Amino acid sequence: MMLRYKNKQYVLTTPILEVNKETTTPKEIVNYDQDVDDATKVSYILIATMTPKLQKTYEDYWPYELNTDLSQMFHKKSIQERYEVVKSLMMGKLEEGESMCAHVKKMHRHLERLEKLNVNFDKDLSIDMVLNYLPSSYDQFILTCHLNNIETTLIDLHNFLQTVEAGMKKS
Repeated sequence: MMLRYKNKQYVLTTPILEVNKETTTPKEIVNYDQDVDDATKVSYILIATMTPKLQKTYEDYWPYELNTDLSQMFHKKSIQERYEVVKSLMMGKLEEGESMCAHVKKMHRHLERLEKLNVNFDKDLSIDMVLNYLPSSYDQFILTCHLNNIETTLIDLHNFLQTVEAGMKKS
């Protein structure tokens, strides 16, 4: 977050290329010096947030190299986590009598977690997934949503479903 605020995140995705100070222009030298300065500052921030063991391993790395190495190291872990979240999401059928509020919140957390793992669903697919996991007592609500082409967000859908659930409990 701080890197975005200071416009320094580019050093995580762009390697610093050495320049020959005898053949490059003064502007290129200034840009290179700025890149090195930015990368040094980012390195300090990254190292300060690591465990001592990782600090020792990465103390001489530029941010780009560090980011690449850590991404590769944790890639397998993220694949497993993605699998577990998708599995939980797919098993998320709401049973009759269960709390709608807790169900939608749980599904929303799963979708947010997948987004952080770079698995993005468009808004409509997310809504369809939530509707798909509703029990048959919500069939009329689902039909109404589809027939009226209701444009909504997960939060709005959650509010609609709470209203429907309250009405179902009264009757």
